[in-house]
Amino acid sequence: MQCKDFDFIFLGAGCASLSVVMRMIESGQFTHRKILILEKAPKVNNDRTWCFWEEEAGFFEDIVYHQWTELFISTDTEETIPLKMGHYRYKMIRGIDFYDACFATIRRQKNIQITYASVSFVYTGGDISGILVDDQPMDRGAHSIVFNSIVPRPKKHPGKFYLIQHFKGWWLESKHPIFTASQATLMDFRLPQIEGTTFGYVLPLSATKALIEYTLFSASRLPPSAYDQALRQYIEGYLGLKDYRVTEEEFGVIPMTNDRPAFFKNGLYFIGTAGGQTKASTGYTFRFIQKQADQIVSDLIRHRRPSLAGGPAKRFRFYDSTLLHILSKRQMEGKIIFSILFKKNDAGRIFRFLDNESTFTEELKLINSLPKKVFIRAGLLEFFKMMVKI
Repeated sequence: MQCKDFDFIFLGAGCASLSVVMRMIESGQFTHRKILILEKAPKVNNDRTWCFWEEEAGFFEDIVYHQWTELFISTDTEETIPLKMGHYRYKMIRGIDFYDACFATIRRQKNIQITYASVSFVYTGGDISGILVDDQPMDRGAHSIVFNSIVPRPKKHPGKFYLIQHFKGWWLESKHPIFTASQATLMDFRLPQIEGTTFGYVLPLSATKALIEYTLFSASRLPPSAYDQALRQYIEGYLGLKDYRVTEEEFGVIPMTNDRPAFFKNGLYFIGTAGGQTKASTGYTFRFIQKQADQIVSDLIRHRRPSLAGGPAKRFRFYDSTLLHILSKRQMEGKIIFSILFKKNDAGRIFRFLDNESTFTEELKLINSLPKKVFIRAGLLEFFKMMVKI
């Protein structure tokens, strides 16, 4: 495919690519540059939901579908822990609202072209050596900057951890009022922990509507029917909801790994999950994508190319590796770790920590609240691995 005339090429039109493009448009600095977005098909379905915490209005505030001012954790001992959120709000953006808003703006730009085609990679020696568009080599100009948000074929490395966060969600309507629209359950650990860290996730939208998910942190997926069975048992057995109907479903798999990909490799800039913007220890992605998009557009305006610097400080990668070590080897159950963490600390401090924005003093307080023996042992092993690599 001929792409020589384009200054910027985006492979994939998901959250990461659209977040960058929307900021390019808002800046007004790229009207004279030609932009190509390659996506396999139009975005017409509500294929995912992004939830995240935020203190202030964000870039996509206008399409926030719902937000919660109260969050709770439920432990396996039936204890309900209210989270002290301070000025934070837990927000939801639906995929279809995000796509509709972005593409409505993009289609008004004369310098941006959207082309629907399949994108795939050619691999040589484990690395990407070529890009195919509808099975034909992509012919790009030497000046073209290519951003890739398509997750390449995985290649596992020794000493790294590879869990996944996988979940099935039902959007449902209850015949009778049962929910409080301002209160959400972030983690309900009353569920059996057979496969790994397992919890329910309840996001009420009104007194009768909610998104309810069954979520696991483990090494592999379950059979499809197992998610439905577990959801039904959770909704009816734990939440006590009998008379309801499911209006929509969603399913997702998010990588949780400390094997961080390079930002620039094989002539491509990797963004979003493909570029390591998924938090290794939690699976949260949306806020990291927004921060990366801010940095990329700022760099393009000032330097005409993205900076190769950036990413989380080494200490945050160390924290993620330590927790993944413990969860992967099941040295302590995730339900215990997260329950203790949220019970002993203000949620605002935890949110800053999980956003890689906390101070070292805040981090020491969080670390000090956790069981020391297991974390020290895992931390020393991960610290040694980092030192050997250096």
